[in-house]
Amino acid sequence: MQRVCVYCGSSPGNSPVHAGAARALGRRLAERGLGLVYGGGHVGVMGIIADSVLAAGGEVTGVIPQRLVDAEVAHLGLTRLEVVDSMHTRKARMAELSDAFIALPGGFGTLDELFEILTWAQLGLHGKPCGLLNVDGYYTSLVQWIDHAVGEGFVRPRHRDLVMLDDDIDRLLDRLSAHEPVAISKWVDVALHG
Repeated sequence: MQRVCVYCGSSPGNSPVHAGAARALGRRLAERGLGLVYGGGHVGVMGIIADSVLAAGGEVTGVIPQRLVDAEVAHLGLTRLEVVDSMHTRKARMAELSDAFIALPGGFGTLDELFEILTWAQLGLHGKPCGLLNVDGYYTSLVQWIDHAVGEGFVRPRHRDLVMLDDDIDRLLDRLSAHEPVAISKWVDVALHG
């Protein structure tokens, strides 16, 4: 594991605990020699984690659509900033550059990125680990919903294991680093029994 993609909010959130978690995660990534890949903005939790990695001497790669550069939200002090043509291209490029994924607290965009990368794993398009940093219980209800979806038969139990939940940064990074990819097919039971 060399680079970790972090999905997070373009807002700082209402509680200072979110900014604190972003600073702590950024610092730990740099201390472990792990590069950050993220959405390239200087605002909100995004800007906080990028600044934290840079301040600790780490490498930061931002990937941002031209539209957001034009809106003046791009972070211009990164190790590398890649400007792309669309949000779709941004997500694909971030995935390509990364060895693992972590979601910090965020809104619709964060969940869009998280669930797309989980869906790609479910479909066997990648075998990279995905984690949720459960800052102050932020993702507890989301994981309860995932477990409910498993219980209702919309998510298979083996796919539930694609997402790791932890409230401790080092423990989550250790779990992501130790991840062994497993070939999983979304429709294996259908193919065998359908």
